[in-house]
Amino acid sequence: MGPTALQLYTRTASRSAQVVIGEYSTSFSLACRLLGRTTRAHIANIYALVRLADEVVDGVASEAGLPAVAIAEALDRLEQETEAALRTGYSTNLVVHAFVCTARRHGITTELTAPFFASMRQDLQSQSHDEQSLEHYIYGSAEVVGLMCLKVFQAMPGARPDPQKHSEQAARRLGSAFQKVNFLRDLAADSQELGRTYLPESHPSRLDEQVKMQLVRDITGDLDAALDGVPYLAPRAAQAVRMAHGLFSELNAKLARTPARDLLERRISVSSPRKALIAARTFLPATSRRHV
Repeated sequence: MGPTALQLYTRTASRSAQVVIGEYSTSFSLACRLLGRTTRAHIANIYALVRLADEVVDGVASEAGLPAVAIAEALDRLEQETEAALRTGYSTNLVVHAFVCTARRHGITTELTAPFFASMRQDLQSQSHDEQSLEHYIYGSAEVVGLMCLKVFQAMPGARPDPQKHSEQAARRLGSAFQKVNFLRDLAADSQELGRTYLPESHPSRLDEQVKMQLVRDITGDLDAALDGVPYLAPRAAQAVRMAHGLFSELNAKLARTPARDLLERRISVSSPRKALIAARTFLPATSRRHV
């Protein structure tokens, strides 16, 4: 007996999400390969909705010719459709449908999606941040995504109880680190193409070597704190997190080595051979990694 109409639709929706993650993030996609097929699909479902919203505010809608008001309306519709689908379990938007199937199964609610969309809306309303608005922005744009992924990881066989919720704090710190790395590596495009300055200290007129290194140290602190959650994860999830952690640690190290003025002109990335080496390290015993 073949799949029902809804099962076929849901499977197709999940495949569409995997296309999104494959096209838009080689690093995230690479880390997800360490997960089992089912978990990998759920993480892709989360990523796809996040990317869909991000593309609305980061230029795709504008390039298609939509004025600012219409872009804001498109984002509002996406949030409304997501909320409706969270209630019903169905959406005519394949990416939204894939997301809500994962969300309803793992207890992801508007408690996490609402802050996310609020941060996306900030990208349409604010061109710069102060310390308080930046904290809210990072929570909604990145930390809640880490918390969504954590809910999936906690459902995996082999996940350990975490009554003190260390893993939640770790997931937030990892998401924060990822976002701050992206702020620095995308500095040129954000400031020149989108007219945005996320980190107050990183404004093109203020960024110097001292400021850059302070930001790098802040990211290092987040990355170090994020490792506290790894012991509570199932083995495959722990490997995937360690790999993503390794990729962004390498990016942070490259940011540290890159002159501040160069960050205003080009985007820093990790080469494919280096990514392969980082991937290999995640499979080695902890005592052997330092020798690779």
